[in-house]
Amino acid sequence: MMIKVLMAYGSKYGATKEIAEKIGEALTGQGLQADVISAGKVKNVADYQAVIIGSAAYIGGWRKEVSNFVKKNEKVLAELPVWIFSSGPTEKGDPVKLLEGWLVPKGLKPVIDRIKPRDITVFHGMINQQKLNFMEKYMLKMVKTEIGDFRDWDMISKWAKGIAEAVKKGS
Repeated sequence: MMIKVLMAYGSKYGATKEIAEKIGEALTGQGLQADVISAGKVKNVADYQAVIIGSAAYIGGWRKEVSNFVKKNEKVLAELPVWIFSSGPTEKGDPVKLLEGWLVPKGLKPVIDRIKPRDITVFHGMINQQKLNFMEKYMLKMVKTEIGDFRDWDMISKWAKGIAEAVKKGS
């Protein structure tokens, strides 16, 4: 029987969705069935043998649909192997250091601690200035962040392949 992995994500402008799709491709390439679904549209988490949760990070928070998904499904997620990622930093360097050690939203930390994910990581993100509204452009100008695509596709694929290996081993 094929092992089913849920890749539930939240993305505002599509960059995190593309990361989720890349993870899904890597899992499928390792012989798993990967369903890449927006967190707000997931029907039944119990249908899966493992779950990956990913969200774009904005000002110390996750997309609302991902936060709601984690809270709503906490009990089921605590019984499954779970991996978590955030995407966001758009500068060169270690993404966790760029976020000063931030891995998950402060308000969700107790829930995530009870879920006990196998790994939590942060990937670099992307800013497409053409998709931003006036206020977002103003905020970026004020914090003087770099604009562009900083996602490391090799790192993302390597992380996903590690998950596939762990899921296949049942660990």
